[in-house]
Amino acid sequence: MSDIQIERLVKAAKRKNADAFSKLIDSQMQSLYKTAYAILKNNEDAADAIQETILICWEKLPTLKKNQFFKTWITRILINECYKVLEQNKKIVYFEDEPFDEGKEDEHDIEFKEALDVLDEKYRVVTVLYYSQGFSTKEISRILNIPDNTVRTRLSRAREQLKKYYEEQSV
Repeated sequence: MSDIQIERLVKAAKRKNADAFSKLIDSQMQSLYKTAYAILKNNEDAADAIQETILICWEKLPTLKKNQFFKTWITRILINECYKVLEQNKKIVYFEDEPFDEGKEDEHDIEFKEALDVLDEKYRVVTVLYYSQGFSTKEISRILNIPDNTVRTRLSRAREQLKKYYEEQSV
């Protein structure tokens, strides 16, 4: 979906057009899922964070000042919701892990997720936002409220860790 189409949908959604809002969210769903999963590493928690993000966006959409920054805005809300889920999960004691069903995901997704698991969270988030979601370092800087140079440094360190991981895998 083009930026112009997204801006039109945002304008319509701000007028409480539910169909436009639904199309807008559908256009962002894959991006939201990848970001949430990179932080939470759990499908159910990612789905919860996305659901809460959608509710917040519906309620707060009129406060979005520049429609062209919708993707950045919704991603920032999602990241905040993911951190809330992580905080809540610290208080929960798990007795049994759910078995992993490899049939649900393709080979590339599994390999990507395994590679991301070697990264610290701060590197994993910027890596997903940059490579999977296509955000620029300036946009990531705004989303995470950190300096642009910090984003670049984290990307560089993430690349180093991933290179080391893949070298170890090929041995």
